[in-house]
Amino acid sequence: AREDPPDLVVNFCDTGYRNVPTQELNVPAYLELLGIPYTGAPPAAMVLCYDKQIVRLIAEAMGVPVPWEKFIPANAPLNDLPRQYPALIKPNTADGSVGITSKAVVTNEKEAREYLDWMRCELPGRDALFQEYLPGPEYGMGIIGNPESGLRPLPALEVDFSGLPEDCPPILSYESKALPDSPYWTEIRFKQATLPAEAEEQMAGWVKKLFKRFGLRDYGRFDFRTGADGELKLMEVNPNPAWANDGKLAFMASFANIEYRDLMRMILDAAIARL
Repeated sequence: AREDPPDLVVNFCDTGYRNVPTQELNVPAYLELLGIPYTGAPPAAMVLCYDKQIVRLIAEAMGVPVPWEKFIPANAPLNDLPRQYPALIKPNTADGSVGITSKAVVTNEKEAREYLDWMRCELPGRDALFQEYLPGPEYGMGIIGNPESGLRPLPALEVDFSGLPEDCPPILSYESKALPDSPYWTEIRFKQATLPAEAEEQMAGWVKKLFKRFGLRDYGRFDFRTGADGELKLMEVNPNPAWANDGKLAFMASFANIEYRDLMRMILDAAIARL
């Protein structure tokens, strides 16, 4: 690569070097050391977006609605837990819904302590978030391009939880991504959102602001969920979402009649225009 470097590397590595999430940024960082251009987010954006509390604080400062939450440091005493239920407990740093199981939605202190104890056993040394549970619909919005050459939000996607059994909290848990025998895997569907036009426009405005602020490049995905008050609130910023043809980004493109190959071409064109 040093003697005959490629013109552009397409960074498909969305799970980290050798599937280690904390090393997702190592791939673009190494390419930068070699002076080789690549598609997608730079290391700095991946570092920022990997820390969910940082994402929330920055979004809140920018006027983007976010859920209430409390940061619980790893190994800190669990003597003063919040009393706001239902709540969602999850790791502050994780990817692919790791640490978010079907039991992550808790309704009382006993359940909260049990889940935090389980998480500390499974993910030792990991800080946790005790977050307001948002009971309304969950949405995603992808975006292609760059601020300098133009950003194109894709039609919003809604996660369809209607097929889940009643005893399964409607969340995209780890089971939905890793356990093929789980109803979270077999019964959850994606569909085009039926948001009012003004709500989707508002979401697109937030997405554009966040894309630029977090330093994303070429493409990205943003996840929102509706609170009990009906307000859309930011959940996640995904600087390097999966390129898979059955992933959320591809579904969003299909809502705009963009075929998968054309989605790939749009991302490549965005990177080439930026370079």
